[in-house]
This record gives sequence, structure tokens and C-alpha cells, in this order.
Amino acid sequence: MVFDTVAGMIAKQLKMDVKDITPDKRLVEDLKADSANVMVMIMDLEDTFNITVDDTAINTLRTVGDVVKYIEAHQ
Repeated sequence: MVFDTVAGMIAKQLKMDVKDITPDKRLVEDLKADSANVMVMIMDLEDTFNITVDDTAINTLRTVGDVVKYIEAHQ
């Protein structure tokens, strides 16, 4: 399942418990990711899911759910 993979990757990157990551959590405001964290996550997601995240789409990926929906739409 895409969500489980994404949540695991975010938890590892941000050094937090995966159970604290839910689809409605905002990457920056709730999970305290900074721009460097977000860029590393995007690169990891691209490698893991074999997709390319458009630069213009990065600003629209605000929540964990947004990331999951983007991946599902572009696989």
C-alpha cells in the first residue's frame, strides 16, 4: 500500500514513530519537515516509486495524503 510505504519513508527521514503519521498530517506544520527534508523525501519517493515529481507540483504536496494521491496518480 502506498500510504504505508510513504509513512515509513517520512518516519525514517524525520526520525519519528510511523504511527504518528496520518494522511491529514501537514509535512511542514505538523511533522516539522524543513525544505531540505522535503527535497530528500521527494528524491526518495521518485526512486522508490519510479516516478518524477514535477517542480510545480512540489508546492501542492502539503499533507501526507497529498503525497500519496500524487504517487497513485502518477504510477
